[in-house]
Amino acid sequence: MTHTVGTGSPAVTAEPYRWRWLALFVILAAEVMDLVDAVITNIAAPSIHIDLGGSTSMIQWLGAGYTMAMAVGLITGGRLGDLYGRKRMFVIGALGFTAASLLCGLAVSSEMLIASRVLQGLFGAVMIPQGLGMIKEMFPPKEMAAAFGVFGPVMALSMVAGPVLAGWLVDADLFGTGWRMIFLINLPVGLFALVGAARFLPESRPGHAARLDLTGMGLVSAASFLLIYPLVQGRDLDWPAWTFASMAASAAVFALFARHQAGKRRAGGDPLVVTGLFRKRAFSGGLVTGLVFFTALVGFSMVISLYFQIGLGYDPLQAGLASLPNALGSLIGFAGVNAAGLAQKVGRRLIHLGAVVMAAGLAGIAVTLDLAGVGVTPWQLAPAMFVTGAGMSMVMAPFFDIVLAGVEPHESGSASGTLTAVQQLGGALGSAAIGTLFFGLLERGRAFPDVMQTTVWVTAGLVAVAFAAAFLLPLRARPEEGAGH
Repeated sequence: MTHTVGTGSPAVTAEPYRWRWLALFVILAAEVMDLVDAVITNIAAPSIHIDLGGSTSMIQWLGAGYTMAMAVGLITGGRLGDLYGRKRMFVIGALGFTAASLLCGLAVSSEMLIASRVLQGLFGAVMIPQGLGMIKEMFPPKEMAAAFGVFGPVMALSMVAGPVLAGWLVDADLFGTGWRMIFLINLPVGLFALVGAARFLPESRPGHAARLDLTGMGLVSAASFLLIYPLVQGRDLDWPAWTFASMAASAAVFALFARHQAGKRRAGGDPLVVTGLFRKRAFSGGLVTGLVFFTALVGFSMVISLYFQIGLGYDPLQAGLASLPNALGSLIGFAGVNAAGLAQKVGRRLIHLGAVVMAAGLAGIAVTLDLAGVGVTPWQLAPAMFVTGAGMSMVMAPFFDIVLAGVEPHESGSASGTLTAVQQLGGALGSAAIGTLFFGLLERGRAFPDVMQTTVWVTAGLVAVAFAAAFLLPLRARPEEGAGH
């Protein structure tokens, strides 16, 4: 018998869905595909560039194309589950993500690979929100914290294992596939998610489904593209006037999107974003803080991986291992914060402390590079890399709960989707803007250590901006509304 759950309340019907823990394992498999795919190209990018050719902007597009598509798609991904059923859309998303991974592995040109990465991001945006929604439906309130609590270790483990796995797969050259295996490995994982979804995920039938706002979707997609494309391509084209016009047009289209959403709301329609959220200082401040912080986080992760390989001559596995202290710092930081309950006890002050620790770690990396020069070793960078990762985790641990603290229950879906989309957009900006700075300085003939130092100091400056923006947030999430992310 097929078990059906409704979406009218966070709890399931009379009794919990009996396959809920097996279903959670299936959902986690999909999450791991997404999380690992977001980081593995940083390690494999130089090998991909050597094989497929093209300009260095291709390296930036590998990350920016995926995260930009994910950011735009997440705004409507959850709505698709409301309209057509979460299990159905999860299966479609997992099938599309797996097929796009196969296309990435078979890519014969940089253009085909980037297009396939965009498809991965779009289907990932369909897949991921359905799993989170089904968890709320399958588990009774007393088990909800335990179910969502599994995500923290999985995310941290993915951050640790992703770069090392990517480096090993590229170096191992399994079946002569080289870098292609980092995408082809998704095929068995995706097949498991599809079979598991068919067997264990419950059917979901919405009580009320809002119609998709296709006009709003088109506007926010256009605005994002008008911003990201010139940031990535402008350096290759020597910054013609149209690149600056495009970025200015992006701001205008974002403003038009906001106006369209407000008008749709007044007319009684269903906008993509509840515009009243932007009148809440905590939420607007959270968007600014998140955008700047995740720009710094993703941009740094990309350039440090490139520096290890292009600047220091490491092979992919060595580069993955050299990045390990950063990931371990993040993993241990998350574990320590959660064990001590600091996110709830300290609140916003933990974000400020984390930003200071992360900036100190970045400063340590810059100083180490200055002192050691081209002879720098992973062991010399390891302490500062560890501190940087620990600071990252301290910022991220309380961030989502605090930003969503003042959001009303009827606004929570739109608020969560918008905040997560801005997180992904920050990732796209990190790949675009910081990557452009990094490659631009190299093309001007600057030495690798000098380029990396400048890039790291700029990243530290972005963390300082995030520190300042965090003062717009409330001191802590209200206990009755602080929901984990």
